[in-house]
Amino acid sequence: MLGKRMRLSEAQREFTYDIHKLVQFAYDELGYELTYGDAYRSPAVHGDQGTRGEARYGETWSAHKYRLAVDFNLFIEGEYQTSTEAFQLLGDYWESIRDENVWGGHFKDGNHFSRMWNGIS
Repeated sequence: MLGKRMRLSEAQREFTYDIHKLVQFAYDELGYELTYGDAYRSPAVHGDQGTRGEARYGETWSAHKYRLAVDFNLFIEGEYQTSTEAFQLLGDYWESIRDENVWGGHFKDGNHFSRMWNGIS
């Protein structure tokens, strides 16, 4: 739906469905295993958009604050992976699902998968 303004709740539902596809691809096609890292960042801890809260990490403008981003922990053959390169196949697949999907590997954050909405990813 590029070019059409979408309600946040619609973008969140599409994002959740696409995450389901990504997780299924990781397990069924690649034999990878995932656990959740960082997902929703509550404004109570992380501040509203444009500000930083008590937790002093992450971006002030974050898709995590809109429930449109997740960071995954990746395991390949039982080994925890930390390099952006290890996430490459997942990143490529993620961006192939929908034009609005953004992989963090483009900015050295390989475990980050988000949905572009209102200029924020």
